[in-house]
Amino acid sequence: MSRVAVLYGGMSAERDVSLVSGTQVIAALREAGYAVVPVEVGADLRAVIAALDPAPDVVFNALHGRFGEDGTIQGVLDWLGIPYTHSGVRASAVAMDKAAAKAVFAAAGLPVARGRVIDIAELAQADPLARPYVVKPVNEGSSVGVEIMHEGDNRRAALAAAWRHGRDVMVEEYIPGRELTVGVMGDRALAVTEIVAGTAFYDYQAKYAAGGSRHVVPAAIHPDAAAHALEVALAAHRALGCRGASRADFRYDDTAGEPGRLVLLEVNTQPGLTPTSLLPEQAAYRGMGFPQLCAWMVENAACRA
Repeated sequence: MSRVAVLYGGMSAERDVSLVSGTQVIAALREAGYAVVPVEVGADLRAVIAALDPAPDVVFNALHGRFGEDGTIQGVLDWLGIPYTHSGVRASAVAMDKAAAKAVFAAAGLPVARGRVIDIAELAQADPLARPYVVKPVNEGSSVGVEIMHEGDNRRAALAAAWRHGRDVMVEEYIPGRELTVGVMGDRALAVTEIVAGTAFYDYQAKYAAGGSRHVVPAAIHPDAAAHALEVALAAHRALGCRGASRADFRYDDTAGEPGRLVLLEVNTQPGLTPTSLLPEQAAYRGMGFPQLCAWMVENAACRA
């Protein structure tokens, strides 16, 4: 029987999400027949390393956000020579850096939003783009810190003064329309889901609160647009060098009719595995239950060193 250590928790703004993902994964892997060692991760890296001695056969990385999704823990596991789920150091680090990821996507010819990285002081002084535009941290996930500046919104200076996500800020044109996402497992894009948020946009509350959003799978969009979304998600996964599972998020502007404009926002190398998460839902749509999905991730784990 394979011995699997599940890393969950962590130190990022997404710790609570990771705790839920990890709890779900632990139960699923035990149901699938694995010997599971839960490892709740905190600030003490030495404690994490100690918990991995003796070395498990595989580490299931259920961490989200900084230190767990940005290549940091991946580098530690490579050093220890322990195979782990999801992407390796380079893909994880690049995907977590929105500016670097956008450069990779643009170089691969994938559709991205117009925008740039600015110093937060620039936002305090004036609008960096024509309104409406989106303000987001360069290195956070789960929509942490994302704000939309509409016409007449007078929060710009206050937003800049209260910013707690580093000096570098990504600003992008706002894409009207619909929210889409596509999960990828290995060399296959699963499905296109439309996310209908119960809030102004698909923020943290909409992602993780019960009833915060409604998921439509498959999305009711033009077949050509759906096919394009599947192609772009797989191409983005490959351009970053992702392994295992990933999830690509899109905006789809169909306000002038269909097929509309598809824009790739980001790729998540550690898709959520909570009861409201999208990748498990798409896997289930393809006939793969949650324990089977987690087992697939374990069986496709690798050491990148």
